[in-house]
Amino acid sequence: MTFSDAFGIYVHWPFCKAKCPYCDFNSHVRHAPVDAMSFAGALARELRWLASETPGRSVSSIFFGGGTPSLMPPAAVGHVLDAIGGLWPLSPDVETTLEANPTSIEAENFHGYRTAGVNRVSVGVQALNDRDLVALGRQHSAGEAIAAFRLAAKIFPRVSFDMIYARPGQTLSAWRAELSRALAEQQGHMSLYQLTIEPGTAYFDLAAQGRLTVPAEEPAADLYDLTQELTEAAGLSAYEVSNHARPGDESRHNLLYWRYGEYAGAGPGAHSRLISGRNRRALIAEKHPETWRGLVEAQGHGIVSDSPVSPEEQAQEYLLMGLRIAEGVDLCRHAALAGRTLDASRLDTLSGLGLVVSEGQRLKATPQGRKLLNAVIAELAV
Repeated sequence: MTFSDAFGIYVHWPFCKAKCPYCDFNSHVRHAPVDAMSFAGALARELRWLASETPGRSVSSIFFGGGTPSLMPPAAVGHVLDAIGGLWPLSPDVETTLEANPTSIEAENFHGYRTAGVNRVSVGVQALNDRDLVALGRQHSAGEAIAAFRLAAKIFPRVSFDMIYARPGQTLSAWRAELSRALAEQQGHMSLYQLTIEPGTAYFDLAAQGRLTVPAEEPAADLYDLTQELTEAAGLSAYEVSNHARPGDESRHNLLYWRYGEYAGAGPGAHSRLISGRNRRALIAEKHPETWRGLVEAQGHGIVSDSPVSPEEQAQEYLLMGLRIAEGVDLCRHAALAGRTLDASRLDTLSGLGLVVSEGQRLKATPQGRKLLNAVIAELAV
């Protein structure tokens, strides 16, 4: 399947038990019970509108993100999947992923999700250190996380072991021991994210007050290098900056994003990139869950922004996404989007610095270039 054949569906479940202090996603805590089936019905209705905008597509991947999708009852997940299956043809090997927290309560739903049609889960372990789990605002212990991951591996054909590193006070030796323990459990895919302090989060406020310190640039780079060393030794190639997999175990849905494919997003705050010929539309839904549901009830969708993406913007977005992955970008495709080729002198400079490499018609970031990816993209996008 090529990028042009792929079409993905993203479903956003915005609710969480608690707001993690590092999280800047569109997530909301509700102290009263959430009417899950009402929201599932609204998701199905918005998906119906999105289907009317995307005739002739065949769904290659579905991804439930959040928020905390593993707070959805299996019946709600099943309702949404039934809606998708009734609106678009599904590829025979459609990948259906659900992000899951590894609390014992949420793990009880794993069998129900599998019955509903989920065939891949991304388990948010985040740390294997109870003290750090508390600091990260997580609702599970390291022991619970391992137990939940092992249960998921028995139920689902494919699972991802997800962690965060470069945490406050984390040392190289501690991360080596922790990652080694995780590598002994993984089943072919790991998402390993370096902690970033984002505006609007509790961690950002603490850092501004001098009450939170994360590893400086050089120690963080050492943690990154160690991550690459250990995962590569375990047979998990870095197919993307923060994602590692055995060949064939890559996340097909996330590859669709990085290859700049087409996807429809349903739910509060969800984004879509829809294609019509050479034109591309950027759609954004209302973020507030109850307001979004009200819009869906009134007009069939919660979209609050629907704007064209210019060819130049498309070219920049393609660079931004494509240089994150090991396969890089197709220079012919970029030139077709931008209406021009990349500046040869800038390419030569970056190549001379060992940050990019050209292989035929593909441009790739080197391992060193991945560390400086923002600067590389900024240089090329001029």
